[in-house]
Formats: sequence, structure tokens, C-alpha cells
Amino acid sequence: MALACATSLVTVPAEATAAPRCDTRPIRTALKALQGLGVSGMSVTVKSPRCGVRSSGVGLADRSTGRRAVGNEHSRIGSDTKTWTATVVLQLVGEGRIDLDDTVDDYLPGLIRTGRYDGRTITIRQLLQHTSGLPDYLDAPFWKDEDVHRWDHIEPLRTVRQALTLPRPDRAASGFAYANTNYNLAGLIVTKVTGRGIDTEIEERIINPLGLCETEWAGDRTTLPEPELRGYAQRQGTLVDKTEWNTSEADASGALISDGVDTTTFWTALLTGKLLAPAQLAEMKKTVAEDVPNERYGLGVERHEPFPGLVLWGHSGSMSSGHKFRNAVTDDGQRAVTLLIGSETFDSDKVDAIMSKLMRDLR
Repeated sequence: MALACATSLVTVPAEATAAPRCDTRPIRTALKALQGLGVSGMSVTVKSPRCGVRSSGVGLADRSTGRRAVGNEHSRIGSDTKTWTATVVLQLVGEGRIDLDDTVDDYLPGLIRTGRYDGRTITIRQLLQHTSGLPDYLDAPFWKDEDVHRWDHIEPLRTVRQALTLPRPDRAASGFAYANTNYNLAGLIVTKVTGRGIDTEIEERIINPLGLCETEWAGDRTTLPEPELRGYAQRQGTLVDKTEWNTSEADASGALISDGVDTTTFWTALLTGKLLAPAQLAEMKKTVAEDVPNERYGLGVERHEPFPGLVLWGHSGSMSSGHKFRNAVTDDGQRAVTLLIGSETFDSDKVDAIMSKLMRDLR
């Protein structure tokens, strides 16, 4: 049976009814502001009750050909993958197959047993919330020059073992210390519990049920589906096209490829209770303070409140290929902004401010 794609989300009210109700001025204002940030290219998807879902582009999707970004491009979404992984884990919690207060050692006995780290004292909740105290494997000397490993296939278990050689990371007062290691471990636990890879679980539990035809697990694929948002990374002060990259090491912490509409569909479904039962969604939204002021982290979700009463959820992403991801969704899933960004040369604080203002003004 062919997969039914989530085209129903991409709706714009008919002109006759949209004219008095849909005000696109906030969107146009935001797009103009984003154009002035020096980003090579950006795919922008906006969802609101009155205007439906609209996709637009800023800059060039491909600098070498001059192809403009129009909003339908595919990109690596990086650490936004963590939310998808956390969703699978919490579904397994709801099925009684995982307990958030179980330890890593309950599922992967003996894997974490060093002078610094002990899997018998690290819980599943701590992995998902980055309060495990484990370091980020990307801090290992192996990754000092990421370009050297651009084409390598690297198993998630290897990344965990790299992390275990490192000293303890600096932690916020809450115990928070962001580490990709946590999610690659979570993926290994999913495999131990289900007998299937985290890629298969995400596909069967999220991608297929939601009809996300533009979303896929990268695996060893080094290219992006067309139309692609080319990725440009900074090298010696110059933006260099690094789109082609084997991102297998990112695994459960960052391996997904998607577009703006699919990721908006996913986040809408998540926050409106279509993927998790109320008890598990409530657990996901229990947050601790991050090491950045006014930012809080739940189980695979970031929470911030840029204006009084405006609570936004999302999860940023970043990849060595130069691709960046930013999104924000209201608690009720009615308003959303998703940005797929093709280069590292932008002011993230300004981007976040533009997104927050747009989220406030959308109707």
C-alpha cells in the first residue's frame, strides 16, 4: 500500500474567506527580517489558524547554481531528531516496556562501568533530559577534525565508548549537561527492548502513521533528496559546500532528514496528543533549567517563554554539513514556525527573536 502523505496539513483558506481573516503581514515582516541576516539559504514554514500552512524561502538553496529557496527543500534536521527518539521511548513507557526510572544497566548491563561513570546509577529519564552527567562524544579527540571522518560509517556504540573516555562535563545547577551520547544510548536501549533499530521504530511509529513522505533516516546516505537545501560550513573564514556527508554517527541523536511541512506535522501531532498518551506527554513536558538563561529542557523538548504567557516548544538542530534547524510551536499546536537553515553564518539570537515575535503576532 502506498504511503499516504501529509498533504492535508498544507492548507491555505480559500481567497474568498481568507481575505478578511488571514493577515500575512507578520509573516512578510519576518521574512524580510530573515533576509537581512546573511544566511545562504533558508526554508521557512509557518502554521496559523487563519492562514493555514505556508512555506516560503529566503536566499539561495544552492549558491553554485543560483537556485532560490522556496520552502519545499529537504535538509538535515540534526538534534530535532532527539524529540522523535524521545517520543518512541515514551511510547514504549506507555506500553509498559520501559520505565523512566529504570537504569541504563537494566537494559545494557555492564556497558557503562568505569571509574567515572556507572550505568547502574543513570536512569532513562536522565538520558532523555540530559541530566545523566555523561559527556558529549563529540568532545573526544577523534572529532577534533570532523572533515577527516566525513565519509565514515560509525556505529552509535562506538560513540558511547568514545564518551566514556572523557572527563565529567560542566553541569548546570539542575544537573543539565547537553550530550549527544545520551540519545545514542537511548537508541541502543530501544533496540534492546524492541529488537529493531531506532530508525525502524521511528518509521513505524511516527513517519508512516503521520504520512511523512518527505522524512527519512539518513543511515549511510551522504546526499539529500531533491530539492535539497545545500549546506555550507565555515572553513578558514569561507563558506564551503559540505552538503554530502555520512551522518551515521548521529544516529538517535540527529540522523533524520525532513522538510518544513513534515516537521511541522510531527510537532503538531506530538503537542496535540496524537503520538503520546496524556501521562507520557506530561512527563515529556517536565523541565529542568538549562545552562542558558530562560531556557528549560524536558524529555527531548526545549521550552522557552519569550513573552509573558507565550510558551513555546521546539528543539534546535545543527550538523557538521552546515545545516541548522530552528522551530517553535505553541502549547496547543495551533501556531508553528519551522526554519531549515543552510549555513552557519547567522546570528542565532536574532533568528530566535524574529521567530518569537512572529509566533506572538500570528493569528
